[in-house]
This record gives sequence, structure tokens and C-alpha cells, in this order.
Amino acid sequence: MAKKSLKLEPVKATETASLYTIIFENDDMSEFSKFLTRFKDTGRLQRDYQIILYALKKILENGVLERYFRREGKYTDRVCALPIDSGKLRLYCLRLSDKILILGNGGIKSTRTYNENSELNGYVMDLQRFDALLKEAEKEGSIQIEETTITGAEDKIFEL
Repeated sequence: MAKKSLKLEPVKATETASLYTIIFENDDMSEFSKFLTRFKDTGRLQRDYQIILYALKKILENGVLERYFRREGKYTDRVCALPIDSGKLRLYCLRLSDKILILGNGGIKSTRTYNENSELNGYVMDLQRFDALLKEAEKEGSIQIEETTITGAEDKIFEL
């Protein structure tokens, strides 16, 4: 599999939370922007889409609290999904702390688990690999995760 390069990009920050997203090299749009663009006008998913946007608004107000998320991925990673209820639309994220969230991409969950859907599985696997790289960079000291900020990642290119 070819290596993919990506960068971390800030989305929005408040005193209680910071939202970041990832953007792959040679893409003109971040993963979160792709998600928003793809689902903003889908009538039958509009309710799910609004629930996700509302959850992000609450997260910016109250923090990246565990109760807002559905655990996904493996026990060893920080992959989670919005919304927590049973909607068909999923947005996959990395919950780094109670104050930092990295937004990925997502899609329509039409199978029992994300693993059974190649598109969703791809998004989750990208986030899992990125999570491992972030943990490694943090351990070696090239990035620091402090309160609502990820320092040192502004110009860093990660190779998945």
C-alpha cells in the first residue's frame, strides 16, 4: 500500500475544546470538510447530519467529554464516532483528551459494524494509524498535547 502523507489542521477552538482535522497531501479539502460537503444537502440524512453538528457545538461549549461519543476502533486507540445514538450517519474522530478532538471523515453506516463497510473501515484505519503516529511523536517529544493545543504539529507531515 502506498504511503499517504497528511497534516493536522485546526478547525475551531474555544476555551473548553479544540477541534482539529486531517488533510491529506495533494487534497484541497480536509477530511472533515469532505464529510460536511458530502452530507450537507442529503435530505434523508439531514436529521443525522444536524445531530452531528449539534454534538460538535456542545463539545465546543462543554469539552470533548466521553459521553458524546460511541467507542469505535480497538481498545488501544482513541477512535470514536458521532453520534452516540442509532443514526445512519457516522463521523469518525480521535478523542485525544477532554479538550482535544481530531475530526476525520465518515459516511453512511449500512452494515452492522464499520469493518464490514470498506469506505468506513478505511476512515477508521487511517485514524488508527494516525493515532499511533501521534502517540509516537508525543513520546519522542516532537509534539506536545497541552490543554486545548497540539504544539509542534503545525508544520509536521505525518506518513501513514
